[in-house]
Amino acid sequence: MKFRIKQHFSDQELITGCLRNERRFQEGLYNQHGSTMFSICLRYASDYYQAEDMLQEGFIKVFNHLKNFRNEGSFEGWMKRIFVNTAIEWLRKNKVMNEMQEIENVPLHIVQEDCFSQLAADDLMKLIQSLSPGYRTVFNLYSIEGYSHKEIGEMMNINEGTSKSQLARARYILQKMVVQSNKVQYAAAVL
Repeated sequence: MKFRIKQHFSDQELITGCLRNERRFQEGLYNQHGSTMFSICLRYASDYYQAEDMLQEGFIKVFNHLKNFRNEGSFEGWMKRIFVNTAIEWLRKNKVMNEMQEIENVPLHIVQEDCFSQLAADDLMKLIQSLSPGYRTVFNLYSIEGYSHKEIGEMMNINEGTSKSQLARARYILQKMVVQSNKVQYAAAVL
């Protein structure tokens, strides 16, 4: 997916032009913000094609609701919230997320060392994408987007405790994968 920036517009110019249904401003909005929004979609999707579907739905919502933007806070922040909500709705609508349940016995022996420091960002994203949709969604909402467990619960129609246990389990699984990856890399380096 390529996003071309032919001409750079300010966010206010983009908003005004899009509200007048001018094609060049709609294209400009997509080109200037598309890669950022696509990266959000990739964090929630299981693959590239799901992310493309989420991106398309998200931009349709942005264009349809642009008249509701009140210039309170950043335009990009407003768009990000639409895309996060679109990703969650897409997962729910397509029945990608299994019902989440609170996990009573999350292992407490979580790796304390900074095992993520030797991973490249792309490798970490691949590990996150390998999580089940429920774990991945809660992990992204909490760790990357910065939502509270209460907000996550409201967004996903789960209780706060379920959000916390899903996050703990996601972190535990990620740490196990990173430790395993580091062992494989170490073994390959020794050979």
